[in-house]
Amino acid sequence: MAARLAALSTTGLPLVVGVECDPNGIRNALAAAGAQPMQYPAAPQAPGQPSGNYPAPPVAGGNPGMGGPPPQPPHQSGQHSGNHPVYGGPSGPYPPQSGPYPAPVPPAQAPQPPQGGAPPPQQAPPQSPAPQNPPPGQPPQWPAGSQPGQAPPPGAPAGWGPPGSASWTRADQPSSAGSAAPQQPSVPRSGKVGTKLEGVGPGGEPVSVLLVEVVDPADFLFSAAGHTLAEGERAVVVHTELTNRGSTVYDAPPDANLVLVTTQGSPVSKASASLSSRPPHSSGVSPGETGGGHTVFVLPEDTELSTVEWSPRPDPGPNSLTWDISDL
Repeated sequence: MAARLAALSTTGLPLVVGVECDPNGIRNALAAAGAQPMQYPAAPQAPGQPSGNYPAPPVAGGNPGMGGPPPQPPHQSGQHSGNHPVYGGPSGPYPPQSGPYPAPVPPAQAPQPPQGGAPPPQQAPPQSPAPQNPPPGQPPQWPAGSQPGQAPPPGAPAGWGPPGSASWTRADQPSSAGSAAPQQPSVPRSGKVGTKLEGVGPGGEPVSVLLVEVVDPADFLFSAAGHTLAEGERAVVVHTELTNRGSTVYDAPPDANLVLVTTQGSPVSKASASLSSRPPHSSGVSPGETGGGHTVFVLPEDTELSTVEWSPRPDPGPNSLTWDISDL
């Protein structure tokens, strides 16, 4: 009922409310409240305790000056005090009054170990592998999947041993024992009369050259062909065969770069003469065929020869083939 009356008072409707009460008790309570000293806001209270100031409970037998109301006569049931004048204006909503705020709660602290006891063991964080030593001016290089905070990529090969050490191996890298490819046997580049040597032509095509015969001296063959030697000269005839093992035609004459080498290392080029009894080489050898011929050399009579040398190009090089004729 009181709530409904309070709601109606907010609409401006004038109301006269009669309250049945004890006027002497109200006067004594107001006098006791006015006699109390001014209260200042108390210090912040701990959470959980009620805030605000409360009047001290009345003391039995006290007087108004001591903060407690005097004893009241017993109320007789069935009697009413009647209507009393209303003090103040119509009741209405009042703004809430703020009280003291609770003190801030201090942050929770970690439990301290008991005095005199050993501190609890602490678990050390996992350590990541050390980076490899980079060149000056470059950032350190971490092995794949071992950088701090980074998981190895999916499908990454496993490794064994400390990174950067001699024992570090990877599954995708074969060991040094099995990684070396088998070496092909070296092709001989030198021989003696009657030896066939493997080589390459001017265009890189594979060829085989056979030193069939060396006629030294060959003056009688040179004279029989109608040629004349100068005083102190001699003739030498060399018989060779070339087999074309490539897929293109060998266009140059097989003896185009054939020379004799003296014991002093000086080369002797072929002469322009040809012999009727010993036919010369012809240009062009088809793939899979063998072309043979004779080459004539004219040199001083006292010159000692060391080797016969064949080269695919005019200048000797790593593809040159040599035959030893020093024992002839």
